[in-house]
Amino acid sequence: MPAPSAVHTPDDAGEPVDWRSAAACSGLSPAVVFARRVADAEPALRACARCPVQRRCEESVAPAESWFDGVSAGRLWRNGRPVALDGPRR
Repeated sequence: MPAPSAVHTPDDAGEPVDWRSAAACSGLSPAVVFARRVADAEPALRACARCPVQRRCEESVAPAESWFDGVSAGRLWRNGRPVALDGPRR
């Protein structure tokens, strides 16, 4: 059984990968991932829409408990609360 921080992705031939490496946002600037404004966070929000580790991200970040600012699991968080977004992400 893989370690709690590992996730299997379809292209990894069964080898566990750290979930952060498998995240769709892994190549984005921290300024985008930890943005507080919707306009600045758009690239991270779009990445989340296709991310294979959304659930693991939210479990690890625990945005509500950590007063998180930024994007986690497809949502923008400010002070640990989800920010209302206008319309669907593309």
